[in-house]
Amino acid sequence: MTELHPELRENVRMLGELLGQSIQRHPGQDCFERIEEVRAAAKADRRQESGSGQRLVNLLGKLSDDELLPVTRAFNQFLNLANLAEQYHGIRRKRGHQSDLMVESLSEVFGRLKSGGVSAEDLHQRVADLRIEYVLTAHPTEVARRTLIMKYDEMSDCLARLDHDDLMPAEREEIVDRLGQLVTEAWHTDEIRHERPTAVDEAKWGFAVIENSLWQALPRFLRSLDLSLTEATGRGLPLNASPIRIASWMGGDRDGNPNVTHEVTRKVFLLGRWMAADLYLRDIQALRAELSMWQASDELRAVTGDSREPYRVVLAGLREKLIKTRDWAEASVAGESADTTGILFANEDFTGPLELCYRSLIESGLETIANGPLLDTIRRAHTFGLPLIRLDIRQEASRHAGAVAEMVEYLGMGDYLSWSEQERQDFLVRELKGRRPLVPRNWQPSAEVAEVLATCKVVAEQTPEALGSYVISMASKPSDVLSVILLLREAGMENPMRVVPLFETLDDLRGAPDSMAALYNVDWYRKYCEDRQEVMIGYSDSSKDAGQMMAAWAQYQAQEKLTEVAGKYGVHLTLFHGRGGTVGRGGGPANRAILSQPPGSVNGSFRITEQGEMIRFKFGLPRLAEQSLTLYTTAVVEATLAPPRGPEPKWREVMDWLTERSLKAYRDVVRDNPDFVPYFRQVTPEQALGKLALGSRPARRKPGGGVESLRAIPWIFAWTQMRLMLPSWLGSDVALAEAFRSGRVPILREMMEKWPFFKTYVDMLEMVLAKSDLRIASYYEQTLVDEPKLLELGKDLRERLQGCIRHLLELKGQDTLLEQEPVFAHSMRVRNPYTDPLHYLQAELLKRDRESEGKGEVPDMVERALKVTMAGISAGMRNTG
Repeated sequence: MTELHPELRENVRMLGELLGQSIQRHPGQDCFERIEEVRAAAKADRRQESGSGQRLVNLLGKLSDDELLPVTRAFNQFLNLANLAEQYHGIRRKRGHQSDLMVESLSEVFGRLKSGGVSAEDLHQRVADLRIEYVLTAHPTEVARRTLIMKYDEMSDCLARLDHDDLMPAEREEIVDRLGQLVTEAWHTDEIRHERPTAVDEAKWGFAVIENSLWQALPRFLRSLDLSLTEATGRGLPLNASPIRIASWMGGDRDGNPNVTHEVTRKVFLLGRWMAADLYLRDIQALRAELSMWQASDELRAVTGDSREPYRVVLAGLREKLIKTRDWAEASVAGESADTTGILFANEDFTGPLELCYRSLIESGLETIANGPLLDTIRRAHTFGLPLIRLDIRQEASRHAGAVAEMVEYLGMGDYLSWSEQERQDFLVRELKGRRPLVPRNWQPSAEVAEVLATCKVVAEQTPEALGSYVISMASKPSDVLSVILLLREAGMENPMRVVPLFETLDDLRGAPDSMAALYNVDWYRKYCEDRQEVMIGYSDSSKDAGQMMAAWAQYQAQEKLTEVAGKYGVHLTLFHGRGGTVGRGGGPANRAILSQPPGSVNGSFRITEQGEMIRFKFGLPRLAEQSLTLYTTAVVEATLAPPRGPEPKWREVMDWLTERSLKAYRDVVRDNPDFVPYFRQVTPEQALGKLALGSRPARRKPGGGVESLRAIPWIFAWTQMRLMLPSWLGSDVALAEAFRSGRVPILREMMEKWPFFKTYVDMLEMVLAKSDLRIASYYEQTLVDEPKLLELGKDLRERLQGCIRHLLELKGQDTLLEQEPVFAHSMRVRNPYTDPLHYLQAELLKRDRESEGKGEVPDMVERALKVTMAGISAGMRNTG
């Protein structure tokens, strides 16, 4: 059995001991002893020394009200500290040690591609033209408070400082003391937010990820990419290359979130410029200390005259403009009038002087200096730009159609919403080709339409490098795209913005290729987009709509057909993957996901959402961010130059056969069983999720609706909390069982061996099944469900889960889950004794919470402890939603 790496185990032990010492100093000595009793009982129950969790349940049942919260908090804190130790272990470098989580290097992948027949010229061209864009989203899945994340980051720094063999005993003691202080501070900090963050707060959190991590990681990563590319091809990255881009939905995603208004979006644009100016100021001040030399090119002398320190003259000018820019942005955020004279607004106003200095140093024979911190700043400037982050706008298609309809009606031109699709297209293209304004001068639109138009005006005021994509949710027709372009043009937009249809449900995915073909047939649009198109694939809602197996196959086929249609029209297609963090929302290891996409669909460009706690897990520390950037880049380059094989016809037939059964089985339960929604509401903490102030967005698209109105995140969150993990396997259980009965197992094994898509699907299913726990799910039922018919449904679902596990093990020829992922399996085993008490406590607290609500008031201690169990289980599972 694989154990944790000794150094990781030592860090977990040390952090656990420091937490224990902090708790012992807590008022009430018996609190620590009670926690230790609970931990011992949980470990014993996992070893099945005392039956199925009964010893632990009995012990937890004896907790007094005063003990309830500290015991819950202790297990939550330990799980966060274990996560921290694992996260740090993934990037540690000590005595040449490479952690189990180390990713393949750029040089190794480039070497393998060249060995496989890729020419140096082709490799260089593809890497130089690479476009990978991470879109940080405000999905409410980050449970940990920002104040605690900052403490955890410093703890990671302490672990790094301890990783030196030459520490004096006093130095080591000093670091451990600081670590102890931080653990104690975390223990005495409330881990639950009591007020929801605003959309602006979320945007600031996104900026903080750049300031604290990506600002350092990105130039280091690009140095590594430049060096590996030079070794492999003889040429490095062009000076202005920006293979990595960072975009955000925080402050721009208004789909179903009434809290994101045009004023919020305007404020976020300004805050981004304030933060960028502040960060670049630090760079420029450091560069002024570096670039003290006097040798300069004639080109630079023409700007600076005979100065003995010409570079400092240029940098002083930039410093003055950055200060003005920061002051202007700060005043504008506060709603004050601000002087725009001398501010930096367009990117070239900043990159131009920096590149002038760079060329001068090269011409003067000072390449070593040119390629130092100056190059890092130039690379940051091309990646982040003066806006810092590219803001996406997301809005539902019906809001744009409603705005056009109201305008058309006011002008007496007819009833737009009753027109056929062709009539709408003809009208929109006619208006787009014309020059007269469409918006009437003295028109007073409804509040809803006024907000859409005001948002378009804010967008139109930005420079192109401040804008990501305009994403249209629930898009299905060319007019959905054309109406957005018309509204932007009416608002004064001069530079074409990417307008991106988002295909989310099963029907949307199936109709996507025809929708895009119809759009490409509009000649005016093809000129507008310059034969480059982005299309967003929604993973979360398609999984909730059709079940994970059907959704994965529909997404794969949609991408194949979208790639084929784009190729037919000569359009370069970028697929934007709206993946969540969990398998149930399309998540999983990024490189495997990218390398299992349909051949040709990753064509040198790739866009992907990163959300909530996954942003912290992937980009929270500079070394971690470097590793993530490397992992994505190698996968995108490899998928572009050496795409995986596509499915053989017989494999397609099998997938169609499997998914036909999985879809029916999934919908039979989720849509058609009248007992399902009552069971879901009773057995999971779904109704209590609203108590957690996770994000600015409501949990439901429409208040009071059923499962269909529930957002994908709380849908996954609720099932994860009680360990049934239903959204990730329901439907697959029936499909696998029927495959076994019908003798299709040999072909399934062939598909696993030869088709990356199917192997990745099976591996992700195995991972989520390993996180399920029948004993815990059963306990939630016993505690929270009282109707016999609902208990019968629960029993049936648990038996189906058991059958799914049994068939998957037989398919893979394994005795236990995760045999080929021993490190992950051991990590789960280490966490179980800490998550188990939280599950049993949560079920009991949910019961008390519901009983108290019936009486009119929930005791504060019960509500606080319940929130902590949700946070702790999320930490233990390493995902929220």
